[in-house]
Amino acid sequence: MILRIWHGYTAPENGDAYETLLKREIFHGIEQMHIPGFRGIDLLRRSLDGEEEFITIMRFETRDDVKAFVGEDYELAYVPDAARKLLKRFDARSQHYEMRESRSY
Repeated sequence: MILRIWHGYTAPENGDAYETLLKREIFHGIEQMHIPGFRGIDLLRRSLDGEEEFITIMRFETRDDVKAFVGEDYELAYVPDAARKLLKRFDARSQHYEMRESRSY
């Protein structure tokens, strides 16, 4: 399992609008791509130093599945124009990690 982690930041007044955009449009659009090996996405949020920090964690079966999502340069961040309008700053590249173990209780 490959975890794709990305960070984006909004001004406090744009946080709720950005979260709504993610949930209603961007995540839905990703789901509609029917990406092979895509297993889900998580959204994290916190207030930090006068900004709203957002982290997305996407789960894919393999790196090739990530490439099916964004292309050969698979670290390139996926940031639609509507999101760019609300974001103050964001990671230009996503980080990718192999899941070595996961435990749920």
